[in-house]
Amino acid sequence: MTKIYVARHGETNWNRAGKLQGATDIPLNDAGRQQARDCGKFFHALPVEAIYTSPLRRASETAAIINEEIQVPVIELAEFRERTFGDAEGMTYEERSKVFPRKNYPHQENYKVFRKRLIAGLKKIHEQYPVGEVALIAHGAVIHTLFQIVENDDFFPQHARLSNGGVSTMVCKDGKWLLKEYNHISHLQK
Repeated sequence: MTKIYVARHGETNWNRAGKLQGATDIPLNDAGRQQARDCGKFFHALPVEAIYTSPLRRASETAAIINEEIQVPVIELAEFRERTFGDAEGMTYEERSKVFPRKNYPHQENYKVFRKRLIAGLKKIHEQYPVGEVALIAHGAVIHTLFQIVENDDFFPQHARLSNGGVSTMVCKDGKWLLKEYNHISHLQK
C-alpha cells in the first residue's frame, strides 16, 4: 500500500496578502520557513522514504527544509506544479471578483488537463513506491484537486481552507486512492 503525506508548502508574502499565486514562482517568507521546519519535525517521526515536490520554489524550498530533518531522496515532479491561473495571478480575491466575477481567467490552465496531470503524478509515485510512505509537498489547488480524485471525496469539505504547512494523508489500496486525514496542523507553532 502506498501512503502519501501531502503537505501544503509554507507561507509566502503573497499568501499573507491573499494573492493568487498559481504558476508565479514566489519564495517562502520567514513564517513559511518556520512552518517547513515544523513539518520536518513532524515527518521525523514517520517512516518517510522520499519527498516528492512541485518544482516551484515555495514547494521545493519547503521540501529542502523538511529534508534537513529526515535526509531522504527529494524528487521534483512537474505533475504537481500548481495550476496556472493566467491573468488572475497576483490578484487578491476581491480584485479577481471584480475583474473576473465568473472565475473565467484568461490563459488559465484547463481543469481537465490539470486533473489529468495530477493523476499521472499519483501513478508515478505509486509505481515507484507501491509499498511505502512518502511525502508530497504541493499547492492549494493541487491538494484540493487530489481530494476530488480520491474515492471517498465526501470526506473532505469542499470549501475547507488548507493551512500552509498542513499535512493530509492519502493511501492507495487495491488500486483506489483514499483520503485518511486532512489538514493536520498540531505540529505547527502558533
